[in-house]
Amino acid sequence: MLLAQGHEVVGFDSDLYTSSTFGEGIQEISEIKKDIRDVEASDLEGFEAVLHLAGLSNDPLGNLNPNLTYDINHLASVRLAQLAKQVGVPRFIFSSSCSNYGAGGEDWLTEESAFNPVTPYGISKVRTEQDVTKLADDNFSPTFLRNATAFGVSPRLRFDLVLNNLVAWAFTTGRVYIKSDGSPWRPIVHIEDISRAFVAVMNAPREVVHNQAFNVARNEDNYRIRELADIVQETVPGCQIEYAKDAGPDKRCYRVNASKIREAVPEFQPQWDARKGAQELYQAYQKVGLTLEEFEGPRYQRIAHIKQLLGSGKLDDTLRWQAETPAAVG
Repeated sequence: MLLAQGHEVVGFDSDLYTSSTFGEGIQEISEIKKDIRDVEASDLEGFEAVLHLAGLSNDPLGNLNPNLTYDINHLASVRLAQLAKQVGVPRFIFSSSCSNYGAGGEDWLTEESAFNPVTPYGISKVRTEQDVTKLADDNFSPTFLRNATAFGVSPRLRFDLVLNNLVAWAFTTGRVYIKSDGSPWRPIVHIEDISRAFVAVMNAPREVVHNQAFNVARNEDNYRIRELADIVQETVPGCQIEYAKDAGPDKRCYRVNASKIREAVPEFQPQWDARKGAQELYQAYQKVGLTLEEFEGPRYQRIAHIKQLLGSGKLDDTLRWQAETPAAVG
């Protein structure tokens, strides 16, 4: 989307998931292959905006090593913002999360609602917002996009996201498999619409988005997990809903009001809903002939993929790439 608007785009990524590409692959752009913890001021010079999405990307991964989650998702994010400010990057857009609200209960939550994170991932996002907001001044303008739970087909499709996961279970096994009791509220948003939010906020007048947080979703797309299961059952022929034997309530329960971004940034026009997304996922899984072993295996499961890289010695215990060991000379 950025390239289509004529922007010059450079990626900054440690490439942990370079072998996890789904479907037809990824747009080629220039890339700095580096861990976010190792960013230097010189890496950021000359840019007009930083769109910061790097981090350990979900709750199970965050729980693997909470201290590492805070180092990467919190401390490295704040340092990135400090360096961006230092070299004169005017716009900094942070990919935050509705996980900030955590155990939010049944009430509608706005950007003014209290934080109540229940996982290291959610806590790391809250701390980053709290620290980066203090850096805002006349020359440095941060914005915080609190994305709902993502869904939809993308080149690095994640199967640990609720709608993606439910459709995959239904397609590969004939079961819509629910690991909670189905009662928690969860707002969801298509990855294309998250991308649209970033582009719209980057293009918006500074005074509209300066040091502001925005929930990124549509109000209509707050669902209980069991409602998503019903949509999947209607989408994938012949499947049945099944609850895990130990299924209980999930502490993560929140529904968000996303009116603010639609009113403040009218360029943001989300295009997707759960039903359309479930159909897209079903068709994509059909196209590649997805199997249970693939989607539950280490290629696409973020946590399993990291554990495989750790177990093979490709990553060290800080999740940095190990240097290649030279072959022995005989």
